[in-house]
Amino acid sequence: MLKVDGLYKNYGSFRAVSDLSFHVEKGEVFGFVGSNGAGKSTTIRIAAGLLKATRGTIYVNGFDVSKEPSKAKRFIGYVPDFFGVYEDLKTTEYMNFYCGVHKVPVAQRREVIDNLLELVNLSDKKDFYVDALSRGMKQRLCLARALIHNPEILIMDEPASGLDPRARVEFRDIVKTLQNMGKTIIISSHILLELAEMCTTIGIIEKGVLVTKGTVSEIQKQLSHLSRLKLKVIGDMEIVINMLKEKPKVSDITKGHGYIECSFDGNDLEKAELLKELVNREVEVFHFEETAGNLESIFMHLTKEDEKNDD
Repeated sequence: MLKVDGLYKNYGSFRAVSDLSFHVEKGEVFGFVGSNGAGKSTTIRIAAGLLKATRGTIYVNGFDVSKEPSKAKRFIGYVPDFFGVYEDLKTTEYMNFYCGVHKVPVAQRREVIDNLLELVNLSDKKDFYVDALSRGMKQRLCLARALIHNPEILIMDEPASGLDPRARVEFRDIVKTLQNMGKTIIISSHILLELAEMCTTIGIIEKGVLVTKGTVSEIQKQLSHLSRLKLKVIGDMEIVINMLKEKPKVSDITKGHGYIECSFDGNDLEKAELLKELVNREVEVFHFEETAGNLESIFMHLTKEDEKNDD
């Protein structure tokens, strides 16, 4: 449905995207995750036809976005990270304006608008001014706008940014409904956990390079050697933290209320050796366990590995 092939994007001497290639199949919910400045938005804007690639191609349903933009854009609904809205319009007026942009026949507009506002749970706000809507409601309204021409692919750039927990749940439910309708959905975010809850496939990008792609379980299996350790000690935890920082297999050290957690890139024997060394160095360890590796530690590990490879 969407294919990115050898994509490069330069801004002067700065390379934002480097030899990026991946594909998204019909019906997938693809999560595009990376830290701020990783190249997510640049890639998405090229796919939406808003930027020109320096080199490489993005195909939408077989059409080259750069060579056949009008044909490619028929299949795309784009929700940007910045929601420019006409706040002096009522919700229905706003939707009607974009129906005109997409040449929806006047006789069909009321039905289209009513159905889309119902889909995004804004039916009771149809007579409200856009300016009076909450941030979450404005984002849902922009999602409805992107669906006016019934695109097969929906591309959303950081759509859940700034939403409160309730609005995030509502947004996730809407994504699930759209998936059940057969839409292909691409969502970017800098929060891996946020995407893992709703996506069938995840792609992690760092410094313009795709680090890995697969289902959440596949990505976790790639890093089955990476574990999360939790320690409780008697005495000064800062001394123990400094000891752990000396260990090349230890990373992402965090200090909680009465405990220390860290990622450990080693096998069971090496974990036992770490515990033995701490005890030999007179650290009074009274709790030492392996916890389930979380998605954020996986993300940190993958992106840090990419940084090491750049050095």
